[in-house]
Amino acid sequence: MPANRQLRRETPSLSHKAGFLQSGGRRGSSRSGRNARQRPPARFTGWLSRNRRLAVALLLCAAAAITVQQLTPAPIFTETALAAARDIPAGASLSPADLAAVQVPPGMMASGTLEEPGEAAGKQLAAPLRKGQLLTDAQLLGPGLLAGTPPGSAAVPLRMADPSSIQLVSPGQLVNVVLTAANGFDQQKPPEVLASGVPVLWTSSQGGQGGQWLGAAETESLIVVAATAEEAARLAGASTQGKLFFVLVGP
Repeated sequence: MPANRQLRRETPSLSHKAGFLQSGGRRGSSRSGRNARQRPPARFTGWLSRNRRLAVALLLCAAAAITVQQLTPAPIFTETALAAARDIPAGASLSPADLAAVQVPPGMMASGTLEEPGEAAGKQLAAPLRKGQLLTDAQLLGPGLLAGTPPGSAAVPLRMADPSSIQLVSPGQLVNVVLTAANGFDQQKPPEVLASGVPVLWTSSQGGQGGQWLGAAETESLIVVAATAEEAARLAGASTQGKLFFVLVGP
């Protein structure tokens, strides 16, 4: 009996073995689970260490993209305007091929800017246009020439006594209009200044066809000036009273 008791004490019971196996199995599965959860970060760390330059480049690209997005201005609204498709000389009659529709910000649309090709077709330029320059009514022969002049101003056509002198003046220049009534024989009337410092709007030296605005087929030696109502009254019909000349003056 004592020997049997000693044998039972030294021999582990079956239930003890089973419990040991079960606990060992749980501990093994827990370790394997933790290792499985740790593998992805370990793999990423390894890839990152092997491709460090590539990772830095990707981060820089992302930072640059964010910076560009922050600095890029929001899209703005645009409007349609007519611009010269080429360099166009003064006096030319506009055709559809001379103009191009462009999109510009509203702030660039000056008063009188033309938007439809039909508004300019067949019209005559009073001043030259550079390629890309927007077209306004002030650049066409017609009422637009008086844009910006004082209220009551009139566009007065004048025929100069010396046709060759027209080559010396261009739109925008200021002139004094002088009437010489003396004929060199029985009249010795001194020259009279009919208008002082009036701006020239158009000249026949621009190669224009005045019939589109002036109502006359012949435009040789003609200039058009912007005059006040009082000056216009003196200038009207002045060419029938003598010879007209102009003198270039400064502003």
